[in-house]
Amino acid sequence: MENNYTIDDLKYLMARLRDPDIGCPWDCKQDFRSIVPHTLEEAHEVADAIERADYPHLKDELGDLLFQVIFYGQLGKEADHFDFDGVVDHLVRKLIRRHPHVFPEGTLESKVDPDNRPGDAEIKANWERIKAEERAMKPEADEAPEDSRLDGIAASLPAMVRAEKLQRRAANHGFDWPDIEPVFAKLHEEIDELKAAWQQALQDPDDRDALEDELGDLLFVCVNLARFLKVNPEQALRRTNRKFDARFRAIERVLASQGREFDAQTLDQLDEIWQSVKGVENGVQN
Repeated sequence: MENNYTIDDLKYLMARLRDPDIGCPWDCKQDFRSIVPHTLEEAHEVADAIERADYPHLKDELGDLLFQVIFYGQLGKEADHFDFDGVVDHLVRKLIRRHPHVFPEGTLESKVDPDNRPGDAEIKANWERIKAEERAMKPEADEAPEDSRLDGIAASLPAMVRAEKLQRRAANHGFDWPDIEPVFAKLHEEIDELKAAWQQALQDPDDRDALEDELGDLLFVCVNLARFLKVNPEQALRRTNRKFDARFRAIERVLASQGREFDAQTLDQLDEIWQSVKGVENGVQN
């Protein structure tokens, strides 16, 4: 039986791909910025495979995502910034440091006494304290903004993900609603403000700033509501996207089976089929 390839084999493969004389022309042309879109795409494909419980395919998607990390490691090595082994070393040291409840002596070999494990509240407090210490130790960038408790939350994150992280960080420092009721009230308030901005935009179609601003506020409150409901907003929206996709395709199949053109139907006709599809989903036969 053939031996499995190892991470060292993958690193060697990556170096060969980047060889300017005998490597792959496409891979040789890439840099840190150019492969970022591919990294994001691969991460979303991993999430999609998990959400569909497509675990055989997940193995393939995880490999594609790992290849992105290997690619960055090779680019870092070529530029004398870092290499893959350095990434692994830094990660292991960071995780050991952040998990004193598992590695009490700060080494990979140290073990915790099962009878003296800290509680969840202590573990969370230690995690936040250690991360705060790490942020304080990072070298300051040129023209860095003044220190904030929100430091370390990347501005490049998807907007919904960043909104949740900002809210959680602020909540950890006491800046939060006391319970969910004010969040519902804020949701209704933002809807009213969005309606007012929309009515104003009807008078001046070129002025879209207020409309965008109010819509952003509404979405931000929706993320806050999701946090109180303990629902991941990104996963919730992805779930709704999948549901819409499946229902829309079902409408197309129904119309095709009846020999009817989709674009020739009225909205009422399409909605009637949509409701029938929903009824089948819910076990209700129309």
